[in-house]
Amino acid sequence: MHVRVLGAAAGGAFPQWNCSCSNCTRLRQDRLHGRPRSQAQLAISADESDWFLLNASPDLRCQIESFPPLHSRGPQLRHSPIGAILLSSAELDAALGLLLLREFQRLYIYATRAVRHILVCDNSVFQALRREPDQTQWIDISPGTRFQLGRSGIHCCAISAGPGFPGFAPGHRIRSLDPLEAVLGFIVEHNAGRVAIFTAAPRVDPDWFEELETCDVVFFDGTFWSDDELIRLSISAKTARQMGHHPVQDSLPALARIKARKILIHINNTNPILDEDSEEYRQVRDAGWELAVDGMDVML
Repeated sequence: MHVRVLGAAAGGAFPQWNCSCSNCTRLRQDRLHGRPRSQAQLAISADESDWFLLNASPDLRCQIESFPPLHSRGPQLRHSPIGAILLSSAELDAALGLLLLREFQRLYIYATRAVRHILVCDNSVFQALRREPDQTQWIDISPGTRFQLGRSGIHCCAISAGPGFPGFAPGHRIRSLDPLEAVLGFIVEHNAGRVAIFTAAPRVDPDWFEELETCDVVFFDGTFWSDDELIRLSISAKTARQMGHHPVQDSLPALARIKARKILIHINNTNPILDEDSEEYRQVRDAGWELAVDGMDVML
């Protein structure tokens, strides 16, 4: 199984277009020991021919062009090797890229009923994916269920990563939906290879360890270093946990017992670990973690 990191940053990417924090400013001025990143996006394949996307980032078009295996190829005039998209939530940085795939391409989208309802029932813009009969087929999944991605031989198990519907979802819709379907993590396996992917997680649940300890690779939420990161920068009044993200400085000890290869992904532009000369970056590396970067390949 081949996992390609097409993008590794949180929403807004790095540097973020409207941000002049220390990280973004120094990166633009070539004074930061670190690398730019587009918004978090993974592609997965069992045979290097058919590919499956985990989420659909706002940077998806450029990410597809950056990776030739995702390019259209003949003999058909219109073709894509993307077999399906697997959504972890209805957040814009996970789903907005679907609108970039609206050119009458047949799409298969795996998502919970809650995510489907928020995107399809409450947002008319997503009708762009329904301009022709059967243009898009939504496949309902739920926490605790195991399913195969098409006929690829890649199997997934969805795990509830906690409640937390997008802020744009109307209150009446949220009240009618199962909060356990709001945000998912996934165990993805093919043959003997197993990968855990939690791009957003407000907590580390002890119930996850039985699955995580059998994985070869764990991708985990690297959004914020500390719980009060955005508060200290006067960017937001919310903590990391209130925004649905377990802070990295707490994830390191919480996941220390996991022996798999461990990679932080969905890293916010304000996170000090992006500076490879920082003390926080040193702590991450000393704890045995890597930082995902655009173009990283994981082979199992």
